[in-house]
Amino acid sequence: MNITIENIVLIGSILLLISILVGKTSYKFGVPTLLLFLSIGMLAGSDGIGGIYFDNPKIAQFIGIVSLNFILFSGGLDTKWQSVKPILKEGIALSTLGVLLTAVSLGLFVYSITDFTLYESLLLGAIVSSTDAAAVFSILRSKSLALKTNLRPTLELESGSNDPMAYVLTIAFLSLVVNQDQSFWSIIPLFLQQMILGGVLGIAFGYLSKLAINNIRLDFEGLYPVLVIALMFITFSATDFLGGNGFLAIYICAVYLGNQELIHKKTILQMFDGLAWLMQIVLFLTLGLLVFPSQIIPYLGIGLVVSLFLIFIARPVGVFLSLIFFKMKLRRRFYISWVGLRGAVPIVFATYPLLAGIDKAPMIFSIVFFVSVSSVLLQGTTLSIVAKWLNVGLPEKDKPLAPNDRYILNLPKSVMEEVQVNAQDYAVGKRIVDLHFPDSAFISMIKRKDNFVRPGGSTIIEAHDILVVLLDHEDSIQEVKRVLQVGFV
Repeated sequence: MNITIENIVLIGSILLLISILVGKTSYKFGVPTLLLFLSIGMLAGSDGIGGIYFDNPKIAQFIGIVSLNFILFSGGLDTKWQSVKPILKEGIALSTLGVLLTAVSLGLFVYSITDFTLYESLLLGAIVSSTDAAAVFSILRSKSLALKTNLRPTLELESGSNDPMAYVLTIAFLSLVVNQDQSFWSIIPLFLQQMILGGVLGIAFGYLSKLAINNIRLDFEGLYPVLVIALMFITFSATDFLGGNGFLAIYICAVYLGNQELIHKKTILQMFDGLAWLMQIVLFLTLGLLVFPSQIIPYLGIGLVVSLFLIFIARPVGVFLSLIFFKMKLRRRFYISWVGLRGAVPIVFATYPLLAGIDKAPMIFSIVFFVSVSSVLLQGTTLSIVAKWLNVGLPEKDKPLAPNDRYILNLPKSVMEEVQVNAQDYAVGKRIVDLHFPDSAFISMIKRKDNFVRPGGSTIIEAHDILVVLLDHEDSIQEVKRVLQVGFV
């Protein structure tokens, strides 16, 4: 079956519905949801029962880049700075040095056992060098896996921030494969430019995005997530246009925004949570359609060898060497090594050699696809088991709530208090979003003279307002009063 304008919506909606229904029951059998999405795409493809012919790496790459924008941005919004700050150095080491060491060690191994050139081998290593944000975020959260100390923030920070490094290495080694006369050292300026510009522009666009969200007055609450989507794509495309790393920029921008007080933040977070899942499904379905299983079978042997080396040697080497200067228990290092999930991102990166037309591109794509599937299947199904074996997991009842769960889950507060705003208070004339209310409290209603006002982030506090405040505990009321009287301290 060929995909046409007339049937693409029907086919897409049916595949989406099947994916959701199958994913709902997948964990009863211990199978990661993302792997099922990929399998459904393969079954619907030309080698499967669906017979849908799709062989366009360029479209698949475009869908992949758009999807990764949403996935990384959603992951960044959920990243709390207070959780990340204690492990920031470890996370940066893993997402930069760890990725480089993984790519080089795997590349040298591939070079020693195949007829690949050195640069082709390093290209393959670079493509599969990063952990996949979609796989890590979805599997950790879907399994509700509670981990001790700062282990989970470390894993999520690494997976969200190491794709840019893998992307730079992929583009760099691909250029060396295509341009044989190019010097190895010529890729260093490209690396520095991509990472520095990506980081700086990510912070800059984050600050500008906050100003835009909080100061552009929109008539409808539902338009604010649309505004954020526009800002997300502007951040990515503008950074890429200027020569920086767009993936790094949108992740940093999202982390910044996720730690700021935003108008309609609850609506924005809920929307991106749903969109991230949608994009994960679309991404894996698309890549499943792109794959021809009959073309992968001849490379299963080499794919298995490469996958096992990556999981048991290259990934641990990258983790242990990049963390060698940090104090961390051995079992935590082993667990970080095991959560080296490869998923859709390496498959998306593997489309770059296909579009560049290099000789080994089909073989590289097939090996990368097998590595990704085997990684999700082996590591993704055993995260809970290995966490228990290494004693790094927490009982479900002891699992701490994520900071942004108060927006996503609509958690009830246990205490309600009324607080009157006096004429001399700091809060008078200020918008709620600018007051920096404590996380343990929020304003549910405002009594203003004889009227009741439903508060929003842009609502301006007036003198003699009576605020109906919901709190986690009674002690929070003193902090609320201090914010209203003298401002955030």
